[in-house]
Amino acid sequence: METFSSLADGFVVAMTWQNLLLALLGCFLGTVMGALPGLGPSNGVAILIPLAFTLGLGATPSLILLTSVYYGAMYGGRISSILLNIPGDAPALMTCIDGHPMAKQGRGGEALALSGFASFFGSFMATIGLVLLAPQLVKIALAFGPAEYFALFVLAFATLGGVSSKNQGKAALAAMLGLGLAMVGVDTQTGVPRFTFGMVHFYDGIDFLVAIVGLFALSEVFIFIEHRHGASDVEGKKVELGRLTPSKQTMKSSIMPTIRSTIVGFIAGVLPGAGASLGSFLSYSMEKRICDKDGTFGKGDPRGVAAPEAGNNAAAGGALVPMLALGVPGSGTTAVLLAVLLALNITPGPLLFNNNPDVVWGLIAALFIANIILLLLNIPFVGIFIRILLVPPRILMPAVAMISFVGIYGIAGSSFDLTIMVMFGIIGWALRKLDVPLVPVILGVLLGNNMEVNLRRAVTISDGDWSVLFQSPLSLTLWAVAVIGFVLPIFVGRILPKKMKKLAKEAEEEIAP
Repeated sequence: METFSSLADGFVVAMTWQNLLLALLGCFLGTVMGALPGLGPSNGVAILIPLAFTLGLGATPSLILLTSVYYGAMYGGRISSILLNIPGDAPALMTCIDGHPMAKQGRGGEALALSGFASFFGSFMATIGLVLLAPQLVKIALAFGPAEYFALFVLAFATLGGVSSKNQGKAALAAMLGLGLAMVGVDTQTGVPRFTFGMVHFYDGIDFLVAIVGLFALSEVFIFIEHRHGASDVEGKKVELGRLTPSKQTMKSSIMPTIRSTIVGFIAGVLPGAGASLGSFLSYSMEKRICDKDGTFGKGDPRGVAAPEAGNNAAAGGALVPMLALGVPGSGTTAVLLAVLLALNITPGPLLFNNNPDVVWGLIAALFIANIILLLLNIPFVGIFIRILLVPPRILMPAVAMISFVGIYGIAGSSFDLTIMVMFGIIGWALRKLDVPLVPVILGVLLGNNMEVNLRRAVTISDGDWSVLFQSPLSLTLWAVAVIGFVLPIFVGRILPKKMKKLAKEAEEEIAP
């Protein structure tokens, strides 16, 4: 009952005109970001962080805006997947397999509407799961000491860093780079400057918002400059919607796949490192085995659209559970949101629900509202989002760069920060060229200081005995999961992409004339 009472208080916070308008704006911008191929939720949130801070929004409004962008981007990824066969982001890849054949059959509007309902159900139920599960996880997390927190941070690097790359060596290299960047600044224990090279600007360390906007937003601009020639992905492609309302039979046949996929997606989201891509793949694969009796999957089966969309949106909601309850991001996008919390001087983790109940419950209430807004936006206004796909990158990318520069300068008024942001943009571009994941770098910058502090505390309390890191059953469990989480993707990472490509290839061959 206490949980529902807190949620009711959260709705009081979220139902102000300012917060409702911010949720509407975030949902619209997020859907646009998700629909535009290549941007996706991580880049969408990173691009709009400077906007939230430049507008001088408080903690709750900023988080409402950015999490609405996050949910909106998860919805929007399906638009270009279905109509153009170009995934807006990685989790939307599985939606292409049956979504695009439906569009080719003149049922694009039906596929979009069905995927919208599935996305709504997945997100809404995941938000309910967040309400029920996060407070229980907080109770467990209150038993954590410094040694357990250090093991938890290692777990975050091992799982989230591991699955973000096909090459574990590159993931480890990225994590070390991030941890190295976190060491820049004055040592909090000894007061000695580290890696500052005599520059006063580095005494406070590297601002993680500058690093995130550079690594995600500016590197995306550089990638577009290198690979695109200014034309839109939609140009030359005929986009037909057809009817926008699925038949009763279609809706009825999609109910159980949507429910099953929501459960699978939510579990994948809660597990640190699994993320929406895995949730989407597992959901589609499971439904293909259960429902594909006549071999219709890959040829435009509506159930093959509903399943991955429910799965990836449920995973997006599930990834917020470890971020809010433990202070450990469950996905790349929640790592960016974690940076926003830290920039607002809010410490995520077990004490968040006690110290900032208005922020966390206002945010959760706003997520329910955002889901309803997204459902209302994505069905009748889908034609507007299709027209936005016509915007050529030569217009879009300068706008992204402008928002990044103006926003970062507006936060601190420092031209030095702009220089550092450009440097991070170049580093991000180089890392992406080398197929080195960016998420472990961000994790290192975000969690490095806390990791160091907890390690020092644990060793100091035990009078220099390093075995304290492995003494409690809880820390041993976390270490075991971390090892499994790092080793398992070595095998899964080889199998999963191959299976995803195989499914997509089989679908293309089946629908080829």
